[in-house]
Amino acid sequence: MMNNWTAPQRPNDYAEKALVSAILNGDFPPGSTLPAERALSADLGVTRPTLREALQRLARDGWLTVQQGKPTQINDFWQDGGLNVLSALVHYPAHLPPGFITSLLEVRLNLAPAYTRDAVAHGNGAVVAFLAQHTTLADETAVYAAYDWQLHRLLTIQSGNPIYTLILNGFIGFYEQIARLYFVSSESRTRSRLFYAALLETAVAQDPARAEIICRETMQESITLWQTVRTQKD
Repeated sequence: MMNNWTAPQRPNDYAEKALVSAILNGDFPPGSTLPAERALSADLGVTRPTLREALQRLARDGWLTVQQGKPTQINDFWQDGGLNVLSALVHYPAHLPPGFITSLLEVRLNLAPAYTRDAVAHGNGAVVAFLAQHTTLADETAVYAAYDWQLHRLLTIQSGNPIYTLILNGFIGFYEQIARLYFVSSESRTRSRLFYAALLETAVAQDPARAEIICRETMQESITLWQTVRTQKD
């Protein structure tokens, strides 16, 4: 009877999202201050305790600074924000600066070769077993997007350094969006198949140095392919 039922948005979630939207829209630019609690809670239609909870969550993530007895200050979230800001931005693509996705791919270029090397160095059979599945992948955008995400997540886990996984998880929303656009191109899927096959060989041979080189070359190539895909789309 409740198949079409969806839970209502919690007031503190609503307040948090409304404030993030206002910050990104420029209603509350970096360096400005928020109105007093009483006025702001009335504007948002929430109670003051609910507003305080939302403000504390936003302060935790770096959007703003709350100081007792002083107006709440809006931060420059590009400089003061954390991974939760990155996760939130996936819901506001219109506010991303030019070249933002390329910057994300450059971060992956710096991280992926290292965690891939470490994952192969540990010689865990999980990497070999997962890569062996690439030969059965359906030649479909969504299939490749999901597989690529799962591979990189597995590599971070098998690297032995949990920080890699935490960082990658911060990209999950963007990763899915980018991957679905990236793998629309048949060339991108072909290049990834070659990467998976080459990486499988290094994992079987337990050659971490070669795995690092292959991953770096592929991550660099993916940036070039992404820029080509975006140029064609535009």
